[in-house]
Amino acid sequence: MQVENLLGAGVWKGGDLASRTDWRGRYDEVDPATIRETLENGPGALMLRGFPIERFDCDEARAAFQVWCAQLGTLLSQNENGKTAFDVANAGFADSDPRMRGPNTNKKLSFHTDRCDVIAFLCWRKAKVGGENELVSSMHLYNEIGNRRPDLLETLMQSFVYKRHTVDLGNELPYCEQPIFSFRDGFFACSFLRVLIDRAHADPELPDLSPTQIEALDFLEEVANEPGQSVRFLQEPGDILLLNNWITLHRRAAFEDHEDPEERRRLFRIWLSMPNSRPIDPRFEANFGATVAGELRGGFRAVG
Repeated sequence: MQVENLLGAGVWKGGDLASRTDWRGRYDEVDPATIRETLENGPGALMLRGFPIERFDCDEARAAFQVWCAQLGTLLSQNENGKTAFDVANAGFADSDPRMRGPNTNKKLSFHTDRCDVIAFLCWRKAKVGGENELVSSMHLYNEIGNRRPDLLETLMQSFVYKRHTVDLGNELPYCEQPIFSFRDGFFACSFLRVLIDRAHADPELPDLSPTQIEALDFLEEVANEPGQSVRFLQEPGDILLLNNWITLHRRAAFEDHEDPEERRRLFRIWLSMPNSRPIDPRFEANFGATVAGELRGGFRAVG
């Protein structure tokens, strides 16, 4: 497979992004059009300081953040009840509890994307220790894998089986198939959530991963984890982080929380479908609902 390297503002290594100024600003000094442009055609990440959380209690801050995000795109459901704001906080669920999701633990998460065009986080409280954010450019990973192992890059552009999420109760399909890396009309897209791929592989009723597919997934994570590939930072209270899921992967470090429940780590998470989104591979239709540029897509279907 002949691989042509991707170019543009969305291709970066961690140190390069950390030294750039085009992904940082204040929330009240950047207009929605500029935010959309930075996320879609710039680095795909934007950190905005200064959201005035001191004016609000927790519920009011969550609601105010939803109003602000609605200026950028359409808020999507994040559970079977149609809830559009999700609290990223350690809920103490057991691993066997079907309500348990990675964001509701204090564990380290692996690099992944979410089921939306753009994900937005507002930090309400930070952890006592840890909980740093980490980002990597999936466009850069595409180049690195293509240069080192073009055979595995070709595998990553094939379809992988994803098992239905445990909280995706409005979805009648037991699984879907979609690529990790893909192109449509010249637009790149990456989508990756290994936990659902591994659950599909472990399910005797669903197709198994091939040895080559496992090697390709392992290599993707190996490259993403190499020193220097990602940028790592800590969101402070009032910081907003926005990410284009099609060109970045993100994860969170493990953390230790405060004893006081009111001071424990909590971020508000919004999933957005963007009016200036890129076209994506038709294989995403079963999971995202639409694949044409600018169409409403992503999120969980509500029950009933």
